[in-house]
Amino acid sequence: MGMKRGTTLAAAAIAVVLAASACGPTDDKAADTAAPAGAASAQASSQPAAADGGSGAKPAGQLAIAGSDQLGSVLTDSAGLTLYRFDKDTAKPSKSNCDGDCAKTWPVVAAGDATAAAGMDPALLGEVVRSDGTKQLTVAGWPAYRFNKDAKAGDFNGQGVGGVWFAFAPDGKKAAKAAPAAGGAAEAGAGLSVAKDPKLGDHIVDGKGMTVYRFKPDTAWPMVSKCVGDCLAKWPAVPPVDKANAKGITERNYLVLDRPDGKKQQTVDCWPVYTFSGDKKPGDINGQGVGGTWYAVSPDGKLITVQ
Repeated sequence: MGMKRGTTLAAAAIAVVLAASACGPTDDKAADTAAPAGAASAQASSQPAAADGGSGAKPAGQLAIAGSDQLGSVLTDSAGLTLYRFDKDTAKPSKSNCDGDCAKTWPVVAAGDATAAAGMDPALLGEVVRSDGTKQLTVAGWPAYRFNKDAKAGDFNGQGVGGVWFAFAPDGKKAAKAAPAAGGAAEAGAGLSVAKDPKLGDHIVDGKGMTVYRFKPDTAWPMVSKCVGDCLAKWPAVPPVDKANAKGITERNYLVLDRPDGKKQQTVDCWPVYTFSGDKKPGDINGQGVGGTWYAVSPDGKLITVQ
């Protein structure tokens, strides 16, 4: 199954792992701009320290939402390590029933510095006082843990252990991949592929051949869409697209964003993507450069800023 300050070498190794499996810090400058050919460039960043296999409680930092083919959206700590809940605990009232040897196998996530992931309700985060007097992070009332056999970001070896341990979904429930939506608006994102335009070069289009765009004020770390309200009416969010239906698109950080409005949005390399209501037929690129903030997207998720 597969889904912190140490030496320079160890930190570099962790950064490489995280760059392959979870959204990391980037900025929307030259390194995030693609030439019309859509050339890819790697992005890597170091992350804060995370739990080792010991029994001491380690903080979570900035939480994140990672995507898993098996589990769907999974809640992780700042280093990309999966967070778990225990069926023998209780959420109302919050109480941990994992002590002693249990807490060595399932290290407690300390309360105090956790910040909600983008698209997650911050009110879900809380804390519970354990029997030893320490404070443990809770998500929707459930005490949070790591698993000492998860060695790197993206691992979720604790999923289903003993039939009582499960990865957290962003809403505090047990992570589970949702069934594919049938019909309706979800079909608009039924596929992503790459088209070629004389001006833009290789760029992403949706299942209907409509050009896909990015909004410069958005962020990839944390994953946040700044397009809300009337903006979304003009720039519809691309709904989730299964990797199997994405042809020629980078699979790195190909995740789904849980928007504050409750809807889900596809991202490419952690950047939320949209279509444009002003494009009336496949091949239209009327959204390119609008307001100096909207641009077509290269196959690796970068902005194509040619005019």
